[in-house]
Order: sequence, then C-alpha cells, then structure tokens
Amino acid sequence: MASDTPRDELKAKLNLETSRIHWHELQTYFARGQVVRVMPDLDLLNVAAELAADNKALFEQWMAQGQVGEVAPDVAQAWYDRNAELWAVVIAPWVLVQDRSDQALH
Repeated sequence: MASDTPRDELKAKLNLETSRIHWHELQTYFARGQVVRVMPDLDLLNVAAELAADNKALFEQWMAQGQVGEVAPDVAQAWYDRNAELWAVVIAPWVLVQDRSDQALH
C-alpha cells in the first residue's frame, strides 16, 4: 500500500463515500445547481478525484465532449418520474451522479 499515489489514496477514500441514492433525495442539490452528471462511460471515482484535484483542463475536455455537465431538465424529469437510483459521490459543494441503469444496453 505504501506505493499508492495520493490520487490512488483519494480514489480509495472516495470509493468508501460512493453510494446509490434515489433522485428524489437529490432535489435540493439539483435546485441549487450543485448536481453534476457523469456519463456511464467514465469512471465516477476518477472524475471525482480529478474534481478534487481541481483538474480544470480535463474537466473542460469532458464538458466539451458532453461526458460531464449539468443535468438537463428532460433528464431530471425522467429521473424524477422513475425516481432513478443513481451512483453518487460528494465533492463539496458538488454532488456527482451517474446513471448506470441502462449501461447494459450500450
């Protein structure tokens, strides 16, 4: 374990803080604009670690590619309608969420 980099240690810590949560429980954070959607093709823990490290260049790249960003109103409504269960991790003040329910379809 001594060979772990600080980023690996952070990802291990974040892994313990990652959990599934229903969309209805995130409404307050969504209303505040604090929910960040992470597409299923990205590793949620890696994205969280990069956010914690303030890696702006990588985030800008992900945002430009549509892999990370705000939750669009139509997506929020669809998640609300089915009270989607999402994977989430908090990097204050942000809540990163990922919907893996349709991952098997792609």
